[in-house]
Amino acid sequence: MNLTLDFEWIEAVMLAAVRITAFIVIAPPFSYNAFPLRIKGMLGIGLAFAVAPRVTDGYVSPDTAGFITALVLEIVVGAALGFLVMVVFSAVQSAGNLIDMFGGFQMAQAFDPQSMVNGAQFTRLFQMTALALLFASGGYQLIIGGLARSFTALPLGGGLDLAVTAQALVGATTQMFLAAVQIAGPLAVVLFLADAGLGLLTRVAPALNAFALGFPLKILITLTLGGLILAALPGIVSSLTGQSVAALMGVK
Repeated sequence: MNLTLDFEWIEAVMLAAVRITAFIVIAPPFSYNAFPLRIKGMLGIGLAFAVAPRVTDGYVSPDTAGFITALVLEIVVGAALGFLVMVVFSAVQSAGNLIDMFGGFQMAQAFDPQSMVNGAQFTRLFQMTALALLFASGGYQLIIGGLARSFTALPLGGGLDLAVTAQALVGATTQMFLAAVQIAGPLAVVLFLADAGLGLLTRVAPALNAFALGFPLKILITLTLGGLILAALPGIVSSLTGQSVAALMGVK
């Protein structure tokens, strides 16, 4: 029995698997360290088979040096696309960090080796909630769909346009800071006004020692309004998912 192998098809699928695996290792929600690396590799290979009809159409097998160059380029492309998605979703973590800082929870800062997040309670809570919402709402499917469509804009072995990639990265970073301020801004303003009110009260009646009530009051405000922000996270994660897919489509 003769078994014929289509080496061009195998090479194209391998290159696609390299890009997808590099993306999965960096981009949320798949970057969470609770997922073993072998599972990420298996998922990358499985998704490469799913996009095989798209990536194998018109693929021409290069020589050995060209294949190694294409392999390195696919690692770079996958890592760059994953980093873009990670930057967009860092808005949730940054918002939690702002709430911890203004609410006085920053003193309980700790490092979470699973999510690779260094922050206090709200930072880790928002990060874990965002990851759970991505799976529960099916947002991860939109991200995978955006990655699959990237093979049309960025063919195998074609590399990246550094100018366009840098512009997309700057835009994603700007959106990340803006979204973080929009999420945590109202609570930060309320906490600032609480501090200002306590300061004025201390100036008017120094004997009351109003600042002794500062920490309990700020904790109460943070827990109350932080719960409202947590309830709004599904809509926020949905919006960030759309922004991440747009960022993937903007890189050419």
